[in-house]
Amino acid sequence: MTELVEHGHLFIGGEWTEPLGTDTIRVVSPHTEQVIGSVPHASRADVDRAVAVARKAFDEGPWPRLSLDERIAVVTRIKDAIAVRHEELARSISSQNGSPYSWSVLAQALGAMMVYDSAIKVAAAYPYEERRQGALGPILVRREPVGVVAAVIPWNVPQFVAAAKLAPALLAGCPVILKPSPEAPLDSYILAGIAREAGLPEGVLSVLPADREVSEYLVGHPGVDKVSFTGSVAAGRRVMEVASRNLTRVTLELGGKSAAVILPDADPAATVAGIVPAAWMNNGQACVAQTRILAPRSRYEEYADAFAAAAGALVVGDPLDPATQLGPLVAQRQQQRSLDYIRIGQEEGAKVLTGGGRPAGLERGWYVEPTLFGDVDNSMRIAREEIFGPVVCLIPYGDEEEAVRVANDSEFGLSGSVWTADVEHGVDFARRVRTGTFNVNTFSLDMLGPFGGYKNSGLGREFGPEGLGEYLEHKMIHLPAGA
Repeated sequence: MTELVEHGHLFIGGEWTEPLGTDTIRVVSPHTEQVIGSVPHASRADVDRAVAVARKAFDEGPWPRLSLDERIAVVTRIKDAIAVRHEELARSISSQNGSPYSWSVLAQALGAMMVYDSAIKVAAAYPYEERRQGALGPILVRREPVGVVAAVIPWNVPQFVAAAKLAPALLAGCPVILKPSPEAPLDSYILAGIAREAGLPEGVLSVLPADREVSEYLVGHPGVDKVSFTGSVAAGRRVMEVASRNLTRVTLELGGKSAAVILPDADPAATVAGIVPAAWMNNGQACVAQTRILAPRSRYEEYADAFAAAAGALVVGDPLDPATQLGPLVAQRQQQRSLDYIRIGQEEGAKVLTGGGRPAGLERGWYVEPTLFGDVDNSMRIAREEIFGPVVCLIPYGDEEEAVRVANDSEFGLSGSVWTADVEHGVDFARRVRTGTFNVNTFSLDMLGPFGGYKNSGLGREFGPEGLGEYLEHKMIHLPAGA
């Protein structure tokens, strides 16, 4: 039985502080449907406090004025502590959101550590100042910290996404107010303790679990200079609307409906082995999941049988069991959403090849079977809308031109992949697909390169020099002739 974890304080500016409100957030296990923890619900007054201390830390405090090496030393201590405590973080996350423990260890916790490590490497090599010869004389171009950052993170990969925002923001010299999701706030308390022990100065980090209303207040706060948000398209639009009132800069990492395209010359065994974990990763609760599989008509039945068998063999169960490959969805509403889409897909004429309901023997918990639809047309809702659950579409195509058209026929453009015996041909195919990231015969996310989306998948980039640049302003200083 999971131990009840209760927190009575908020982390504001580096100190454990009594909340100004009285509301609490109850955290419910998606496996047992029982309460496993509680944290204070941050109020608007708590947001005002956090913004005030962050503002002071930026305007007057040492953090933006430390040398880069000094900031790197603190962030390195955060990274090292996450490595030491990665199993604790993984257990906390799996207990809250249902991620399989093995996936939480690798992607949620150790993945976050890799984000910090990559950001440190990028920051150490970044050109913060450069001299150029301008049209009228010499100029100095500087990159300076953007200011106070509001980082709003989702429940599906909380530590990984927190790292994607915290690491570059802190290294750039920005104080951060981290807003975890109400479904998954417990691991953020572990992170807050790590940051405090690492020696972040006063005001540089606050952690405020809250619902949508308080999040909106934070995003629209005039003391915030930059908002970095990860979540749904609808929420992203609202974030942009609210932030625009103050002309606050925004980075939005939103949804996806990514296509894994199998070319006729691909090796079936390697292709299925590569796509299955990318399609059903994190119980299907991943924006980059390869949820549209495009197979050539000439080999469609072969792939339909192979994917159905592989998906049907996934081990479903307790997320804390190391053998589990697919756990429960984070909340009952997410379970019902997947079941509703399964019904919609059948009504639209698609065929359930495997799954299609609740797993046998798991009447308690918010479980949905790994489900594969065949005979899917790309115009169907199940092929166009982000389900965010373990529901995947297998779509037949004729020639390669049709495959490109179908891959691009989406309001999203976040990720994708192509599977082929000819890597160079795969790269050429990748150049024709309008997504922010793409894979050839693999599925990965390299934190030294830019990550983000085209179209409704978002604005801006995370990771790499491009991600660090999102937390920097550009200043031009004109110099006298001969300087």
